Amino acid sequence: MKRSGKALWDDIPFVLTREGHHGEVVHAANAPARALGMARDARLVDMRALCPDLRAQPADPRGDHEALKKLVFWARRWCPWSAIDGEDGFVLDTTGADHLWGGEVAMLADMEARLSVTGLSVRLAIAPTWGAAWALARYGQHDHEVCDSDDIAARLAPLPVSALRLDHKTLLLLRRLGLKTIGMLAGVPRLSLARRFSRAELQANPLLRLDQVTGDMAEPISGPKEAPRFLAVSRLLEPIQDPTSYLPALSEDVCAKLDAQGWGARRLCLRIYRTDGEVRVLNTATSSPSRDAGHLVRLFDGKLERLDPGFGFDLVTLEASVAEPMGVAQPRLDEPAQEDVHLSRLLDRLTARFGMGAVTWPRARESHIPERAQGHVTALGNNPDPIAQAPRTRPLRLLDPPEPVGVLYAVPEGPPAQFVWRRQVHRIARHQGPERIAPEWWRTRSGTRLRDYYCVEDDSGRRFWLYREGLPDDGRGGDPYWYLHGMFA
Repeated sequence: MKRSGKALWDDIPFVLTREGHHGEVVHAANAPARALGMARDARLVDMRALCPDLRAQPADPRGDHEALKKLVFWARRWCPWSAIDGEDGFVLDTTGADHLWGGEVAMLADMEARLSVTGLSVRLAIAPTWGAAWALARYGQHDHEVCDSDDIAARLAPLPVSALRLDHKTLLLLRRLGLKTIGMLAGVPRLSLARRFSRAELQANPLLRLDQVTGDMAEPISGPKEAPRFLAVSRLLEPIQDPTSYLPALSEDVCAKLDAQGWGARRLCLRIYRTDGEVRVLNTATSSPSRDAGHLVRLFDGKLERLDPGFGFDLVTLEASVAEPMGVAQPRLDEPAQEDVHLSRLLDRLTARFGMGAVTWPRARESHIPERAQGHVTALGNNPDPIAQAPRTRPLRLLDPPEPVGVLYAVPEGPPAQFVWRRQVHRIARHQGPERIAPEWWRTRSGTRLRDYYCVEDDSGRRFWLYREGLPDDGRGGDPYWYLHGMFA
């Protein structure tokens, strides 16, 4: 597949990469790259040696999987059953649905046309079995394949045994035995295959895979269920100017549907239809799944007054456009009344009043540089990763940016005897360190100097976190510089 707007990569060798055991490896390649021998799991360094002009970008397997899940539901316009098929495709059970599109060939043409509009190029195949369609779509001679029941054996015979969805070890064994194509494998007596692979699992059993391809063994499609839709509608007998009074009932209706399914709302969409055909849309969100009707209503406070009613509203709908499964928890056996406001509700109300980007919380990052080890994300995003507990020698709050200080050395490469910060002299009574932190060479310039951090305490009992940037005669600048990076409570 290719992403919309990336047509530039159709004419030049381009690959997606991921981390391997010995560096970056090829995760996927476009047609020009495959023509030059760029294979999956090959080392990127070796492929660049074959093609110096090779373009590469990091792959996003999680993002691709999420996009594929959405595409599976979108594809149900052609038939009621669909499911994800591997990392790069999906399967449809079009039994009894092809005549609605003018036949199988016309249905394939419509699929290609609609997918091309979204910016995706595909290989399509229709066959009586899931295994045959999988093999023809990935190893067939054409981008469009239509196979009848009587033609399965002849169409699949010249295809490689890798078209049977077998694991790597089994494919390697079959190639060593000289069984390179499906036709050669099908010519082996079944008794011989049964003796060799009788106890093997499905992915390692060529006999079972052959039965699935030919239809001798059933392989039904078990597609994921689409998330339920939670929508409440209020049709008005006559136009009104203010829909506020109808919002509590709509919220109660939506929450009742959410509760029946065990879900909670994360995004709410309020649509108000005017009599002149105009539609006004208000959106809000929650930091965690919720089905508290009163809380959801309060998220719209102050927003309905800004709507232009025109000649009035005659239809109001409230939908939980995004919902997530929500468990039921009982904090105590006697279930006492909880007077305090839950943190998630406070975040929702603050964000609804001040905007999505106004409320944030910290999130851990993969970095050993102190100022890069933590960032901030919006409170209504996904729950952040827990912040790792900082070492005891590090303060919880840092100065941004670190402030330069003047120091007096006791030992040239040791801690300072005193330092001056903001025109105040601090004489050091105790110290701990150093903790040496090297620069991140993969994201900083080559001349960046290392840091030596010291936890120091002055004669008044105040504790500071200082660091020396660089070492004398390290060849990366002049004398080292000292900075104050944080203060302990």
